Amino acid sequence: MRLQFQWKLMAFFILVLLFFLFVQGYLIYSLKKAFWFASLSSFFVAVLLGYILFKVASQPLRDLLNILKQMTTGSQFKKEGQVYSKDELSHLTRAISELEIHLRNKIDEISTEKEYLQTVLRGMSEGVLVVNDKGHIIMINDALRELFSLSMEVIDRTPLEFIRNAELEGAIQEAIRDGKNSSFELTLPSFSGKTFEVNVVGMLSSEKFHKTGEGMRGAIAVFHNISRLKELEKIRQDFVANVSHELRTPLTTIKGYAETLLEGALKEEVAFQFVQVIKRQSDRLAKIVEDLLTLSKIESKEFQLKMENLLLPELIEDVLNFIQEAAEKKKISISLELPAPLMVKADRNYLEQILINFIDNAIKYGREGGKIIISAIQITQSEIEVSVRDNGIGIPKEDLPRIFERFYRVDKGRSRELGGTGLGLSIIKHLIQAHSGRVWAESQLGEGSTFYFTLPCS
Repeated sequence: MRLQFQWKLMAFFILVLLFFLFVQGYLIYSLKKAFWFASLSSFFVAVLLGYILFKVASQPLRDLLNILKQMTTGSQFKKEGQVYSKDELSHLTRAISELEIHLRNKIDEISTEKEYLQTVLRGMSEGVLVVNDKGHIIMINDALRELFSLSMEVIDRTPLEFIRNAELEGAIQEAIRDGKNSSFELTLPSFSGKTFEVNVVGMLSSEKFHKTGEGMRGAIAVFHNISRLKELEKIRQDFVANVSHELRTPLTTIKGYAETLLEGALKEEVAFQFVQVIKRQSDRLAKIVEDLLTLSKIESKEFQLKMENLLLPELIEDVLNFIQEAAEKKKISISLELPAPLMVKADRNYLEQILINFIDNAIKYGREGGKIIISAIQITQSEIEVSVRDNGIGIPKEDLPRIFERFYRVDKGRSRELGGTGLGLSIIKHLIQAHSGRVWAESQLGEGSTFYFTLPCS
C-alpha cells in the first residue's frame, strides 16, 4: 500500500511536466514563437510553479526537521507542528511534536527531582559515596568531601585510591557483585583516627536482577562520623572507672577500720585513731559526692547564673582575705596586677569559687616561701583575661592537655594527701564556660604554672 505523500510527489512532478508542455505548446502554436524561445520560457514558468508547489508540499517536512533540530540541540520548543494536510508526513510531524513536548516535560521532572536530590545530599551531615558497576566513583556529596578533606577530584576514581581500606573496598565490591548490604565500623588512622559507621547498599539496575540475581548498577556507601560518640563513650568509661576507684579507696579504708573495731578494738587505745580515720575518709566521700552533684548541676539545662556587674579588684581582695591564712602558713606572698576600674559581668558566688580554686591550687603546689601573681587585662572590648601565676613545681608537658578532665591528677598520691577530689578543675572549667569564657593553662616543669580564664566585660 503506497503512502499518500508518495502520490503527492508523483502528482506534483506530473503537474509540472504537463504545465511545461502546455506553456510550450501555447507559445509555439498560438503566439508563433520559436521552439527554443518557447522551451526556455516554459522552463522558467514551470520552475517557478514547481518551487511554489514544492514549498507547499514540503512544509510538513520542514516542520519535522525543525522539531528534530530543536530536540537534538536541546533548545526550548515553542509551538506544535502545523498540519497542512492529512498525509502521513503531516501526522508524523504532529506526533513528533507531541513526543518532543512529552520528553521536555519528562526532562523537567527529572531535573526537578535531581535538584531535590542535590539539595538533600547537600543538607546531609553524613558522607555519601556513589559508585558505578565498575567500582568507579560517580558522585560524592559535600559532607564526604569535608569529612575526608578531599581537595582533589575523585570522580571516575576508585574509593581505594583515597580511602585506603580493604574492608570498605570489599564491602562495595560485594554490594555490586552480589547485591549484599553491609554495615560496619571503620577507623581510619590516616584521617586523624576518625571512626565511621559505614552502610553499603547495592543499586538495582533493571528487572534482570530480580530474574537472575545479577545486574547491579552500582553501590552507595553512607559514612556516619561517630568519632565524637566514641570519644564520649571513652570519657564515660574512664569516668565510671575513676569514680569507682575514687570511691573504693575510702570505702575500703572505712570498712577495714570498722571491722577492726567490731572485732574488739573498741576498747583499745587505737580505737580513737581508727574513728578519726573513718571520719576523715567519710568526709572525703562526702566531698566527692558533693563535687559530683555540683558538676551534674552545672551541666543540667536548669542551671542558671545570677549575672551582675562586679568590680574585679574588690572581688579579688575579698577572696584573698578568705585564703590569706593558708598562704601565710607556707610563707607565700601574693601580689596583684589589676587596673582599678576593671568591671566584669559574672555570678559573684561562682566567680569567687573559681578564684579560690585557682589560688588555693597555687598555694598547695607552690614552693615554701614562693610567690603568686594575680593579674587581669582587657584583651577585647567584650572580654577580660585573668591569670594566676605561681613559681611552684609545675606540670609536665604531656599532662597539661588533660588537667581539666574529671579525676585526672598529675601526682595522684600528693593530690589525695592534700585533700583534692580530682574534680576541682573540671568544675571550674564548666563554670567558666557557663560564663561564656575560656580557660587554659601554661606550665614548665620545675618553674611554675599559669592558669588563664576569660570573662565578659560589663
